[in-house]
Amino acid sequence: MDDAKMTAQMESGKGFIAALDQSGGSTPKALKGYGIEEGAWSGDEEMFGLIHQMRSRIITSPAFSGGKVIGAILFERTMDGEIDGRPVPQVLKARGVVPFIKIDKGLEAEANGVQLMKPMPELDALLARSKALGVFGTKERSVINLANREGIAAIVAQQFEVARQVLAAGLVPIIEPEVNIKSPERAEADRILLDELVKALDALPGDDRVMLKLSIPAEAGLFDPLVEHPRVLRVVALSGGFSRPDACRELAKNRGMIASFSRALLEDLRHQMSDEEFDRALGGAIDEIHRASVEKVPA
Repeated sequence: MDDAKMTAQMESGKGFIAALDQSGGSTPKALKGYGIEEGAWSGDEEMFGLIHQMRSRIITSPAFSGGKVIGAILFERTMDGEIDGRPVPQVLKARGVVPFIKIDKGLEAEANGVQLMKPMPELDALLARSKALGVFGTKERSVINLANREGIAAIVAQQFEVARQVLAAGLVPIIEPEVNIKSPERAEADRILLDELVKALDALPGDDRVMLKLSIPAEAGLFDPLVEHPRVLRVVALSGGFSRPDACRELAKNRGMIASFSRALLEDLRHQMSDEEFDRALGGAIDEIHRASVEKVPA
């Protein structure tokens, strides 16, 4: 797939984006969910080897292809790795799946009700390497815990500053200012975020376009103006701690939003499964998330 084909798939593909980007801090939790207890490895290299085996099993499953999974977000080590002797981004593209790379390095301590991204001093080098490997875009996450306009404005400003750096490198950024779904001020935080995102999108130079990865809003349909904004290639939703049934039920109420789920995609998969059991469980999850992404219901 060339850039034009990947852009078209992101803009109008009838599917969802798989988030396979658990990084160092969240890897033990991801492995535990997969049935591998902490202590089953000695050192980071073995741990990352196990998570790479898990991701390779997912990516090479017959259930995982561009018919329903239109994109996949990778952790940096996964992007740099290989499956059967081929770079992972090339394996994904051969299966019709557009590759993205998670670029953020974690979160700062909370201030003004939000957690900004930590500095990324080596970002230019990572972007150049990602582009050379055939990656289409990036994903960068920050978190909103309270409906503090100053904090949310700072989150959006930082996200768009990074997005401009990504665009300059020839990649498409997925901007992810996650609203904590457990926040007591979730609905108001959603509304403030919408205001700030529209202002930032209106101010984008030239004909640049970005993608947005957002928590499913407390009020269904709230993000319709973002879905329709000419500078937005696609709006995708994170599961944010919802179970898969709950995440899919809420997502289906939001026109134009597709899934970009991680835990909700992987929650039924176990290391001990036979290949047949694994493929059946993954296929069932993919079917459920695909339906919520493409078959919408009244709010």
